[in-house]
Amino acid sequence: MPISATIAPAPDAIRFDEGSHPRAKIGYVLLATEQTVQDDVIRLRPQGVGIHFTRAAIPDSITNESLAAQADLLADCAAGLLPDGSLDVVCYACTSGSLVIGEERVFAELNRGAPNAKATSLITGVIRALTELKAHRIVVATPYLDEVNQREVDYLEQAGFEVISLCGLNLEKDSDMVRVAPDYITEFALAQDHPDADAIFVSCGALRTLDVIAEIESRAGKPAICSNQAMIWDCLRLAGIEDRFEGYGCLLSEH
Repeated sequence: MPISATIAPAPDAIRFDEGSHPRAKIGYVLLATEQTVQDDVIRLRPQGVGIHFTRAAIPDSITNESLAAQADLLADCAAGLLPDGSLDVVCYACTSGSLVIGEERVFAELNRGAPNAKATSLITGVIRALTELKAHRIVVATPYLDEVNQREVDYLEQAGFEVISLCGLNLEKDSDMVRVAPDYITEFALAQDHPDADAIFVSCGALRTLDVIAEIESRAGKPAICSNQAMIWDCLRLAGIEDRFEGYGCLLSEH
């Protein structure tokens, strides 16, 4: 049956509102291998905040070489996030990748793709979180290879922190990192604690540390942060969202 001819409403007669996400829109550039960050970010998404994801190609191998190659992919990835220019914050959601590439390069590449958004990275969120908690002397637990661990120690110390110790699990595959049991992460993190440490940092967005960060903090009796917790906090605060969350450590409940 032919469609009856109709007259479209005049543009000024159409009613618009602010859409589903009037408070803020945040974009995350994930590794192609990532299986944890997306769940964690969605779990702590405040009402009215839009969350948008894209992925950068990488083999299932987390090395300094594979991470450094991500730099050339970030601008195109960011450009694919809300090309209308309405993105408020864009974040490279990889701890090791952001410290291997370096924050300055990460920000520049993200803003080439999303020039209207505030650019940040996972290691940036960690540094801001540790600073917010007034933690200077830290212990670090990671799943990484030694070559990545050394880059992390150097980066954190250049940022002004004293790394009392860092211990890694010597895993190369992201697909192995995502399978480390949360109860083991708790034991591993607590085993790194030191009486002189101001805080415990569990590094890597692939680890399911958000599930147990409150337990680590409670048992250690001092602040504990993990990659995804710090990243979520940083992105929300950059977007002007001050919502607090209970059950995920003092960073998200008090700061």
